[in-house]
Amino acid sequence: MGSALTTIGLPVALGIIMFGLGLSLTPGDFARVAKHPKAVIIALVCQLLVLPALCLGLVLVFQLPPVLAVGMMLLAASPGGTTANLYSHLFRGDVALNISLTAINSVLAVFTLPLITNLAIAYFLPGDDGLGLQLAKVVEVFAIVLLPVVLGMLVRWWRPAFADRMDKPVRIASVVILVIVIAGAIVSNLELLLANFGSLAAITVLFCVLSLSVGYLVPRLLRVGPAQSIASSFEIGIHNATLAIVIAQTVVGSVEMSLPAAVYGVLMFFVALGFGCLIRRRGAPERADAAATAMPASQAGGGAPAS
Repeated sequence: MGSALTTIGLPVALGIIMFGLGLSLTPGDFARVAKHPKAVIIALVCQLLVLPALCLGLVLVFQLPPVLAVGMMLLAASPGGTTANLYSHLFRGDVALNISLTAINSVLAVFTLPLITNLAIAYFLPGDDGLGLQLAKVVEVFAIVLLPVVLGMLVRWWRPAFADRMDKPVRIASVVILVIVIAGAIVSNLELLLANFGSLAAITVLFCVLSLSVGYLVPRLLRVGPAQSIASSFEIGIHNATLAIVIAQTVVGSVEMSLPAAVYGVLMFFVALGFGCLIRRRGAPERADAAATAMPASQAGGGAPAS
């Protein structure tokens, strides 16, 4: 039963989630990047370069066992998911930018995820030739990540009304599936998880906090707008834990490697919620200042005599 769940259930569950993502995408979501190229470039640099380096530093500081260390790097290499779009909507981020970043990251992950995972395996498990993502497994990653997204986009192009009707049910199903996948990963490895929960909880929470902070502060320091910075924060700070679990268990073939993603998948919801409340509170004075700055100009315009 456990083997069937791993080899069949997990890929099917992820396929539904990625298909739901595709239903919400159009070619315009990729073209929209031209409107905010600076925000997109900054977010991608943070996602693809800064986060893996940050995660590597945390793994070395916490001195995780090698397999769990690789699991953390796999999590760091996983793109953002549809949950990031939800949080961005809740906390007034640029959801359109989120969707574009999710679309681009899902494509790039086909190449970057195997690369980062293989480098992590080579570093932490140099003598284990049985692990790793060889060419055949990279093709499997492509099939798992990209094909359902493309299929969902084709359905939207072919039957847009049907895609609109199915969007909400599939989103709800995606959340339910995410909970089931994470719960299954935890229950099936409860003893191993309990033995490592202290270190995994600490590192995953810290990684989530730092990811969200980098995603927000770096764009703000580089003068990206608040809404775009919020979108960047959740896109970078909320990883697709389901994808990391599926890759670890069904592609790499290591259940233990999926534990960091399982712990992260539970704790991330609370960390992201707290972070969102914090930036909303800090953003209120900015919006008030912007309104106060704009008011004299509008008053001046209103008081000008008609010609």
